Amino acid sequence: MPLSERWMVGVAQSAVAIVMFAMSGIAASAQTVSVDQGANWSDADRKEFYNQDQGSRIMPLAWMRALMLPDGSGFLENGLTRYGYLKNPDGPDPDIPVGFTVAKHQQTPSIGMTCAAYHTRQIEVNGTAYRIDGGPGMVDFQSFLEDLAVAVGSVLSSTAAFDLFADKVIGAGASDTEKQELKIAVELWQLRFTTLTSRALPDPAWGPGRLDAVSMIFNRLTGLDIGKPPDYLIADNIYPADAPTRYPFLWNAARQDKTQWPGFADNGNDLLGLARNLGEVYGVFGVLHPTKNSGLSLLNRDYMGNNSANFEGLWRLEELIWKIGPPKWPWQINQTLADTGKEIFDRPSSGGGCVECHGIRPGANRFTIRGTWATPIQDVGTDNRECKILARTVKTGVMEGAKIPFLTDRLKATDTAFNVLSTVVLGSIFQRVTSFGATSATGAATGEMAELPPQLKQLEGAFRKVKPPAPGLATSPGKSGCGYEARVLQGIWAAAPYLHNGSVPTLEALLLPASERPASFKLGPNYDIAKVGLASQQTRFDHTLKTTDCSAISSGNSRCGHEYGMTLSEPEREALLEYLKTL
Repeated sequence: MPLSERWMVGVAQSAVAIVMFAMSGIAASAQTVSVDQGANWSDADRKEFYNQDQGSRIMPLAWMRALMLPDGSGFLENGLTRYGYLKNPDGPDPDIPVGFTVAKHQQTPSIGMTCAAYHTRQIEVNGTAYRIDGGPGMVDFQSFLEDLAVAVGSVLSSTAAFDLFADKVIGAGASDTEKQELKIAVELWQLRFTTLTSRALPDPAWGPGRLDAVSMIFNRLTGLDIGKPPDYLIADNIYPADAPTRYPFLWNAARQDKTQWPGFADNGNDLLGLARNLGEVYGVFGVLHPTKNSGLSLLNRDYMGNNSANFEGLWRLEELIWKIGPPKWPWQINQTLADTGKEIFDRPSSGGGCVECHGIRPGANRFTIRGTWATPIQDVGTDNRECKILARTVKTGVMEGAKIPFLTDRLKATDTAFNVLSTVVLGSIFQRVTSFGATSATGAATGEMAELPPQLKQLEGAFRKVKPPAPGLATSPGKSGCGYEARVLQGIWAAAPYLHNGSVPTLEALLLPASERPASFKLGPNYDIAKVGLASQQTRFDHTLKTTDCSAISSGNSRCGHEYGMTLSEPEREALLEYLKTL
């Protein structure tokens, strides 16, 4: 079927869905349809996923309520939907969106984030919104950060502006002493935040649906948390976050035996899931200031004395992630065509098939009754900047000399940000677990632990060092020097844009040679169900992603690589595309 006819079929299928809603007396444009994600995923699970605190603390909630945008409206007005965040009818407040939480920090209610803020997808087809839990969010995190810095800066721009802010936060009867204490706190917050944003946020911007999460975790931890008090800053540790990736989907994320785009972390059980999620918390405004402490002789660091991570919340979120099922395609499927597509999918890769890399097969033994799925790490010639940033070096500050028994080497004065992150995450887990009875605390206190306790042995693979691409390797045919995880493709239809860096807008384009893929496209929620991915017309955001070709494989935005299916005929590609909708 020619492309034009397939487009018409997709429009017709969407129209049928809209008519069905209209016939039931519900205006389609007003509806948010929750896509079927299996019997194990309930409304109660969804509500908990949207609201479960994980330990992120952006700022006191009263501060954000008092902040204003340049047009005079409140910063929280309309639930931050201007950045793509989603309304949460069951949230702590109508203006607090999905994935934003309120919890106490130092006895003060603070606003923070949870993984649902970035892993809840909403696509729009002909005016109807389809909600997909665990899907890659189409949110503009960079604009959120930039605007937040401006809003706090405006509070400090004049005495009148600060007095207005203080009256909202403290109350009209606040004393001069109370105002001065508040101002000192706001100035310290702004110093730390603008040091991060001015050095880290890249130009061109990530755009909606993309984020250099690894760099931002490195920057937050090594730039803001391990210096000397009171600001804890080591500004020179903050690098431009210029290796953007799209947000991954969460269904089957817990079941992978490797995780993170370059596959540097073992995965597949609750303890490894905690290591994965703890690093994420420290990257999205978790509070962590490790201190030297000779009383903990095995660690010689206290990772828990000033640590906002909500371990119980992280355990619960991991349980919920295990329950999220892949979304089922809401529209009509041509089953005959899909059956033909399955035959193509199951071919060897030399014949244009996918199953060798993306099929379901048992993964490594992670000592869990659930079992894991194999996650091959493959160099398929895609953008390699993600691997390059893993070699970035930083000053280790208060972490110099730190070591986690049996798990990490001792940190040098200058070491990789990757090693600092692994030491902090594993140290936090080590201290938490040994302090709360999962292992004997005696060894941790006396330094007599002879071997890693069995409960913690799985952490040996929590952080696997990745070598940066070797010079010249990127010129090899089909290679870039950087391997990325090849995941099972359940629900892949709902995860556009594609490749690890989101440089390809649709599955249809991904089945074309890199030279024929769009050089630029708009980012947003509008979906094309014929091409399976981002629609060419977007109105929510005014952002066009400009990609590079194979001559700039390290740009962070290269659309090069993963040239599989190039030998397929157009009817075969059409059939494969139809099958991918059914996964």
